[in-house]
This record gives sequence, C-alpha cells and structure tokens, in this order.
Amino acid sequence: MFARFFSVSALVILTITTVACGSRHDSDENYYLVGANIKLPYWDTAGVGFSSAANQLRVRAAFVGPDTYDPKAEKQAFDELIPKKPAGILVSPADPEIMKDSIDRAIAAGIPVITVDSDAPGSKRLFFIGTNNHQAGFMGGKRLAQELKGKGNVVVFTMPEQTNLAERLQGYRDALENTQVKIARVVDIKGDPRIAFDTTTEVLGKERDKVDAFVCLEAQCGQEVGTVLNNYSVHNKVVIAMDTDANTLDWVQKGVIAATIGQKPYTMTMVGLHMLDDYYHNKISNMDLDWTHDSFAPVPAFVDTGSVLIDKNNVESFRQTNKTMTGASK
Repeated sequence: MFARFFSVSALVILTITTVACGSRHDSDENYYLVGANIKLPYWDTAGVGFSSAANQLRVRAAFVGPDTYDPKAEKQAFDELIPKKPAGILVSPADPEIMKDSIDRAIAAGIPVITVDSDAPGSKRLFFIGTNNHQAGFMGGKRLAQELKGKGNVVVFTMPEQTNLAERLQGYRDALENTQVKIARVVDIKGDPRIAFDTTTEVLGKERDKVDAFVCLEAQCGQEVGTVLNNYSVHNKVVIAMDTDANTLDWVQKGVIAATIGQKPYTMTMVGLHMLDDYYHNKISNMDLDWTHDSFAPVPAFVDTGSVLIDKNNVESFRQTNKTMTGASK
C-alpha cells in the first residue's frame, strides 16, 4: 500500500558497451527494459539476461522503472523514453490498461515494443515473450491437488489487474475443476507482500481448521506465507509459491513450501533484446497492424519461454545453476 508511493528509482544502467568498428550497430542505438518493482531478485535475473544480450550484440542497453510496485511510475518511466527514439523497448506492464496508450504512442513513433513477463494484449505491442501463465497455473494446480489428495480449501494471493496473474489463477481453476479442492478466498495484495503475511496470520488465528493450503501467484508472497507458518510452527498446510527468490527456495528446501513454479526471466529478456535488434535493422513495413490472424505475419503471436516446477528434489541443482549463470549468492 504505502510502498506504491515510494519514489521512482533513478535510471539503472545495466550495460553501456562500446560499439565495435565495423559493427552493423549505430553509435546512438539504445535499447531499454522497463519494469516495475525492479529491485526484486526476479528482475535481477532478467537484468542479467538483458545485459548478456547487449554484450553479445555490442549495443547500449539500460533498465529503468520504479523500485517498488507502482504502475503509474512505470508508465512515466516508459513515456520519458519515447522522445529519445530508442531502437527498441522491452516492457513488463504492471497494469496493462495504464500502459496501453503509452505503448501505442511508441509504436506510432516507429519504436518496436515487445512485452515480456506480463502482457498488454489490448495494446499495439508487437507480441509477448514470457511464460504461458495458464500452463504455469495449471501445473501448480495439479501439484496442489496431489498434495491435498484431491480435497481442501485454498487461499490465493494475487494482483487481479495483472494479465499474467489472472491467467495463472485461471490455470489453477481449470486444474482443480474435477477435484474437491476449492478456492475459498482470493486476496489482492496490491503490490504489498505484507498483506500476504497479515492475511496468513489472520487465517491461522481465526480459520486455521478451515484453510488447508495457500497459493501464491506473485513472487514475494511465498516467503511471507512460509515465514508465518514457521513462526506459528504450523506444518500441516500446503503452500505452492511462484518464482525463485532466495527466501522462497529456502522454504522449499525446509519443506515449508511444497513447490514453487520457476519462470525464465533471463531467457525472456535475452531473447527479447535479440528480437528487438532484428526488428530495428529489418524494419516491419507497418508496426501498427494486428498480425495475430495473418498467416504470413512477420512477427510471432507469442513466444513461450517455459516454466518448471521446483521442489525438494531439484531445488539444490536449480540454485547451483542459477549461481553459475547470474552470480547469485544463493
């Protein structure tokens, strides 16, 4: 809640590389990644992928946006880029409705825009690169039903306005359709994971026997739920989390969280920058068109970077790979 009103961060420069002699890239060729809440470990990983692609291509690239969940500040950061006429923009819309007009203005100005991680399907963005969020939710729902042996009541933590989280929730609903597992409550955390902490505390105090599981559709909630369960020494609740921050993985290793769904932010931004670079140098005749139903479209409709379920069986191997690829300490 009050975290929404924290100030916008200064420009975060991920990499500024010297353009090599003989390269096809211009000295003023700049690419941007725009997000919200960019201090999250999830976005650290995305930043590494973006920076790696920039180094491969020998282009200038920067990551901008607010340090906290603030869709309006994200829009402001995006709008400030349009007059600069960058070679391309990757953006993860915290609120697709707020970002729609800004994305459309960038496209109208001839700037290629691709959404990553979270989509704005009503905008004129070229396409979306990221997780098949319905499938990720379906995967989580199947594991949830298995852990609950097909019966129980669930509290879900989400942010309903985000398209990707809405798709995950629908995936859970579809996976649970023929079971006796019921979603008893959907909680909007409003970008503040402390709401997950407070709600879990409230549930354990008033409805402990009525709630059997907690599902976290957003990255920060899992560690909050795990902390509360550990504080109260509660061991008979199932938790399915989202993403792979260090604290969430700690609770997976300790058995407090049954499983978490890992996305591929490194892949999203690396692939995204390579594709932006291609569209900048091989320009689309009309970026303003909707290519979705065109059999000869110059752009894909969607690039699925995949997801993976992480539990006690593979969490350590994931951490080791993550450390090798990103330099993460855990």
